[in-house]
Amino acid sequence: MEQKRIGLYVLGLSYSQLQSGAYALILAQNDGPYRIPVVIGAPEAQSIAIFLENIHTPRPLTHDLFVSFAHAFGVKLKDVFIYRFEDGIFSSELTFSDGNRTVVIDARTSDAIALALRTHTPIFTTPDIIERAGFIIDDNEFTRPGEFDPDTAGESEDEDAGDPGETYADRDDYHTEPRPENFTVEELERTLADLIEKEDYEEAARINEILQKKKDQENK
Repeated sequence: MEQKRIGLYVLGLSYSQLQSGAYALILAQNDGPYRIPVVIGAPEAQSIAIFLENIHTPRPLTHDLFVSFAHAFGVKLKDVFIYRFEDGIFSSELTFSDGNRTVVIDARTSDAIALALRTHTPIFTTPDIIERAGFIIDDNEFTRPGEFDPDTAGESEDEDAGDPGETYADRDDYHTEPRPENFTVEELERTLADLIEKEDYEEAARINEILQKKKDQENK
């Protein structure tokens, strides 16, 4: 009997509190209260963030290349199915079709989601995974890569992080570098172009978000 499937969508990205240098991809239940955090690596988070922030890279990234390759041969990604959760690891499969033949391929969940976003493909999981790995959270509790949340500053377990109650504004080195938030629109646009040219897409996503907020403020 075919497993019952529950639809998901990408809510955003957050720094992982469980693994240093990793990120948590937040998946949300369609028409439901549950959220599922999936720990992914920095390269995959970067690829997903680039799409979410609508950043156009000068050359295609690996996930863009895969999508272009599939489209060139008339192959369509039909759906992404997160079918297993074991020892903290999510397993996913991709269903492809060329109209005549359907093929199911195993994939890392981070890669599967990056491809699903670029192809507007539905994402599904099982009720069992929702029950075991999902929980209800406030959607404002997570921040995107590069965002600074003053309410969580100083919570790092790193021994060099300083006083746990200290915020960045309290540190001696806080003003040693210019803050992008104080840049003009023109300076932000130049910085964004330079970062994209250097292929520093994670920082580019952060600068792009600051740029859009500043433009919105100027247009009010």
